[in-house]
Amino acid sequence: MNIYQLKVNFEEQGKQQVILPIAAGESVLDVCLDNGIELQHNCGAVCGCSTCHVYVNKGMDNVQDISDKEEDFIDRAVRPRITSRLGCQCVVINGDIEVTIPDQSEFLGH
Repeated sequence: MNIYQLKVNFEEQGKQQVILPIAAGESVLDVCLDNGIELQHNCGAVCGCSTCHVYVNKGMDNVQDISDKEEDFIDRAVRPRITSRLGCQCVVINGDIEVTIPDQSEFLGH
């Protein structure tokens, strides 16, 4: 099994970058949750909402291609960018990836 590096940055004040191992076939959301990083996932990680939205800073070529369904949900995310992906759909295939998690406090109570 190939193990790569997942660098996680946070928009939220006071949170430092975290570097975690991520295996080919694992999603950014799963690795974050397994390591105690709070990333909302209201739909249960089935590409049914936009709360696990992340920005891919580096390594977009190392993750699975975006689906039409995922693009539709990203359009509903808070402040989407061209580099936006859903954490549950951002599955590493072959290489390191770096993401930024938007400030999660905006989602509390939604």
